[in-house]
Amino acid sequence: MSARDLLRLARAGFTLARAGAFGFTDLDDLPPQAQAPFRFARMLEPRRLSATERGRRLSDAVKRLGPSYIKLGQFLSTRPDIVGLETAEALGGLKDDLPPFPTREARALVEATIGRPIEAVFDSFSEPVGAASIAQVHKAVLRRPEGPELVAVKVLRPGVRGRFARDLKTFYAGARFIERNAPETRRLKPLAVVEILHRSVTLEMDLRLEAAAYSELT
Repeated sequence: MSARDLLRLARAGFTLARAGAFGFTDLDDLPPQAQAPFRFARMLEPRRLSATERGRRLSDAVKRLGPSYIKLGQFLSTRPDIVGLETAEALGGLKDDLPPFPTREARALVEATIGRPIEAVFDSFSEPVGAASIAQVHKAVLRRPEGPELVAVKVLRPGVRGRFARDLKTFYAGARFIERNAPETRRLKPLAVVEILHRSVTLEMDLRLEAAAYSELT
């Protein structure tokens, strides 16, 4: 594992520890070599948190870590065999909703994609009507010869591809480190978890597939 990947994981671990995330974990269920780091992480968390408060803080911390961690958290909420039942339940309330990025940036991205000014293609282009970790949606009126058509325009967040690529590289490094240094965790298939996340996010960021699927339904 590179020093950069180690630093990124350490920062994420610190953020989660401050939120009380590791309080859901029973140390006796961990491999011996993992117990000391988890014990140290618990020293960083607030005391006497209720399960509800701990879950809320965990969701907030995952959101602060960014889109990649939100997607990972949502996936792990379906895998109590990996993270434990309490952690899975806490992550189950994790919603993929983030503040929108400025409409002017969305317009610039759309114009760069279509190679024309917005006004040459759309009669109107709204403020965002929904925003998630990967993209946000705008309502627009498409100019067509047969008449205007109300459409939804989905725009990827600026820099989201690069950020996911960077975070996935770190996740892969962490999963390999875990499998190599804690062989008993291999049954949980950490690398396979990251690979599934990688495929899922890659598909979600390919807006052409989503558009093609929508076209087949209409």
